[in-house]
Amino acid sequence: ISVRVIRKLIHRTLSETDWDAWIDPLPGQPLSWGAAMRNIHFPSEPEELETARRGLALRELLGMQTLVTLRRQKAQSPRGIPKESPEKLLNRFLESLPFALTGAQSRAIEILRNDMSQRHRMHRLLQGDVGSGKTVVAAAAMLIAIESGHRAVLMAPTQILAEQHFRNFSTWFERLGVSVDLLTGKIKSGKPSQALIGTHALLYKEEALAGIGLVVIDEQHKFGVLQRTKITASESAPDVLAMTATPIPRTLAQTLYGDLDISLLDECPPGRGKLRTAARDASKLPEITAYLRGELEKGRQAFIVYPLIDESEKLSAKAAEKEIATWSHLLAPHSCSLLHGRLSAEEKATVMESFVEGSTQVLITTSVIEVGVDIPNASFLLVENAERFGLAQLHQLRGRIGRGEHTSTCVLLEGSGSPEALARLQILEKSNDGFFIAEEDLRLRGSGDILGTEQSGLPPLRIANLSRDADLLVTAGREALRILGSDPTLAQPHHASLLKLRLAYDECLTSLGS
Repeated sequence: ISVRVIRKLIHRTLSETDWDAWIDPLPGQPLSWGAAMRNIHFPSEPEELETARRGLALRELLGMQTLVTLRRQKAQSPRGIPKESPEKLLNRFLESLPFALTGAQSRAIEILRNDMSQRHRMHRLLQGDVGSGKTVVAAAAMLIAIESGHRAVLMAPTQILAEQHFRNFSTWFERLGVSVDLLTGKIKSGKPSQALIGTHALLYKEEALAGIGLVVIDEQHKFGVLQRTKITASESAPDVLAMTATPIPRTLAQTLYGDLDISLLDECPPGRGKLRTAARDASKLPEITAYLRGELEKGRQAFIVYPLIDESEKLSAKAAEKEIATWSHLLAPHSCSLLHGRLSAEEKATVMESFVEGSTQVLITTSVIEVGVDIPNASFLLVENAERFGLAQLHQLRGRIGRGEHTSTCVLLEGSGSPEALARLQILEKSNDGFFIAEEDLRLRGSGDILGTEQSGLPPLRIANLSRDADLLVTAGREALRILGSDPTLAQPHHASLLKLRLAYDECLTSLGS
């Protein structure tokens, strides 16, 4: 259909629509819904077009923020159990640490202590950059729950991460006389312990969750809304502490996690080595290989990351399965091992144990290492075909190095030959601040359908743009609170469109839950 015909059809539709019959949820705005619809299609000047777009974007965001606010109210409605603790265990734990807490960690623990003492359930997101010390804060919260007579559970998205947490918490807690157990798809829980570490398997072991007072969800973004709801839907109304090391742009955080209060860990512990990042084109691989050999000869370890496990006929990108043979030859006698998501749990555990112990020096892998791999001796990370990863994901990947005292190097190899792709990767050379990277990623890529995916039914945005409409998002949130404050059931006639959206959302959640 030609553009002329499309314009003619749109003009006729706009002319024949009875805009007075449209019930505008925001009748007090300078531009009515109908006027905004007409002007966005047939503006008389550019300013009129942008005014119309913002008017429609505000109404679109109002619907989203109404659903987020309703979900927040529902999450906060159950009464919690105040957790009063003498904090002897907590103090002994903090005194036993071989390092001092950062100011951000101390503030976060104080906030959690206050939240958990209230009669309303805690729903808090602890957001901190890679290496900011979230696990120690989670351990402190778990000890507060345990000392007040409850059990505490930590759920991780992968077996690798769950087993790492189990090792750490066993070291920390058992010397305090606190029992720790592990529950994954391959490892069965024994008797109920005071602290339980697990994976998604926790969702299907209701008996293991008896008497829990706190649920910690690590790498929150790896779990869906319904999964989080299922593990927290206990008769004991446990407090919830969600954690993420994936920096979320400030304009997105209040929408993606609208049912959670947010705390930031904006400091990293001292004593970490310098982390350098370099974006290079594929022609530099020989020089990079020589530098890597030098690091290995110093006794350091390294990660080499690929976007694919196997080669693909549809995608022009390297794959881990094929490249391990090349690297084993180039780096001999230094040992290389392969790690990816299709290995069995036992195979993954064997590979990781070898890498942790140092008998494997180079891990050829995929984004499976994005979270939960903590190897202080690893000082080099190479990402091949880095253009196939988002900036925020690349920032997560480079967080696997720089955890020890040694200077570390992250090399992002651009394989497509595109100057634009290389320029995008060079943003990571400018900063190690995950929040800056996340904002840049949002600006370059847009929000996509992340809201529809993450929120189990929130509609994707068609007009609003979260990277440029942050002020409208705040306004929409304020209007949603006002509307629900005066009309909690959305029964008033001018809230009919919001009620329709709410009913569709409830129906979606019901169908997903079943």
